[in-house]
Amino acid sequence: MPGLPAQVPAGGLHQPPRGCGEGRAEGAAGITRQPLARRTRLRGPPTRAEQGPPSSSPAPSRARRSPIPTQLVRQRLEQPTPPLPRRPRPLMRLQSAARRAAGAVAVAVAVAKAPISAAARARLAAHPPLPGPQPPPRSRARREALAQAAGARARGAGSGGFTRSPDCTGFAMKTLIAAYSGVLRGTGSSILSALQDLFSITCLNRSKVEKQLQVISVLQWVLSFLMLGVTCSVILMYTFCTDCWLIAVLYFTWLVFDWNTPKKGGRRSQWVRNWAVWRYFRDYFPIQLVKTHNLLTTRNYIFGYHPHGIMGLGAFCNFSTEATEVSKKFPGIRPYLATLAGNFRMPVLREYLMSGGICPVNRDTIDYLLSKNGSGNAIIIVVGGAAESLSSMPGKNAVTLRNRKGFVKLALHHGADLVPTYSFGENEVYKQVIFEEGSWGRWVQKKFQKYIGFAPCIFHGRGLFSSDTWGLVPYSKPITTVVGEPITTPKLEHPTQQDIDLYHAMYVEALVKLFDQHKTKFGLPETEVLEVN
Repeated sequence: MPGLPAQVPAGGLHQPPRGCGEGRAEGAAGITRQPLARRTRLRGPPTRAEQGPPSSSPAPSRARRSPIPTQLVRQRLEQPTPPLPRRPRPLMRLQSAARRAAGAVAVAVAVAKAPISAAARARLAAHPPLPGPQPPPRSRARREALAQAAGARARGAGSGGFTRSPDCTGFAMKTLIAAYSGVLRGTGSSILSALQDLFSITCLNRSKVEKQLQVISVLQWVLSFLMLGVTCSVILMYTFCTDCWLIAVLYFTWLVFDWNTPKKGGRRSQWVRNWAVWRYFRDYFPIQLVKTHNLLTTRNYIFGYHPHGIMGLGAFCNFSTEATEVSKKFPGIRPYLATLAGNFRMPVLREYLMSGGICPVNRDTIDYLLSKNGSGNAIIIVVGGAAESLSSMPGKNAVTLRNRKGFVKLALHHGADLVPTYSFGENEVYKQVIFEEGSWGRWVQKKFQKYIGFAPCIFHGRGLFSSDTWGLVPYSKPITTVVGEPITTPKLEHPTQQDIDLYHAMYVEALVKLFDQHKTKFGLPETEVLEVN
């Protein structure tokens, strides 16, 4: 029937092509052919009867698409899209950090600077404080009492690092808020100007900082003297057991070839001798070098340094550094401070000592410096040694010299002049536990002195941060080293014992005379007598 789809037999008849007689027949019958999709939409899906019997051959299946969720899409399009998180660029982060730094600097300036600046007044006028509940007004007596208390706190904080003048008491908090808020908003001073204001503050207590630097400079030398050699030895031995063993092998190989360098005066370094740390070391006590007579550059000298003290701090500062300008006071003279030869067997410590002009106190070294190193050499020998350090205590002026004649024999053998030197205040910087003769403590000390070369002392100084506590930092007592008049000696190839005793007595007499001439200048009474043991 017209309007119904033709049923196709099972055998599959030949269908005429479109546009042939079928189309003319439909047009003659008054039926207009419509597209398949439109007909299907108008008629709906075909019924089971229209579909016909199921075919034996499977029809190709087509994937069915799900309907488009137009309502969900419309809802998503109508919702505002949240902006993506914007990561700050490096320049923006740098600017933010710079603003925070400038704000911190401005806060420090506002707290310490007084009185309030004109720029801060202008910012306060432009940005008045927010309205809020105000505190009840204070009476005039109350305001004066608060001002006096603030002034007292400012004066008492003088040793703490910062001080404030009483003028900034009323404006400190307002200046702080105005400066900090101005920098954060970009309306305040720049970073450079803020830093300039900070460094221009005169109320920073510079002396407190310098005092701490002085304490640190003294402590580093004390720790180096006591522990640097042993610590470096342990580290190098441990390095042999690690992957860095080659470094230890190279150092010990070089140490074998450089073993005799200390006996020839070492390697003096003017750069090390002029370190700024030694000036802080000098100013801590303070240490002073006093010259009484000129020294000829055509002669060699042996300085007898007294007393030893615990560490010989005055000898080190005056003759191993340029803190007291020894080269300017004695032009043309090269000082060599002689110390225990065992210190030059310690790795790294030997390099540190040699850079300051320190050499071992043995016969080979002194012979080389006085005979093969030209003229103008001055060897400083702490004559009392370890025995003298055992009797070192505050308020006591005693030297161990009566039986010490070896340095006089060397001076006669090489024709070197003897120069007595006494250091006032050397025994005052440490407190020591003195063991009586015959006690077990003194017996142990003497055994160490006999077999090792030094005597262990039980001593203490002040603490690192306070002078009321105990520690390794010496007390800040003045040390004044006075260099006396040289004693000219002849050059005797084989000096006799009579010659040695004669010049030894002359040296002792010159030392006592030097002590008596200068003792009252440095705080000792006229009745004080130098004890020679």
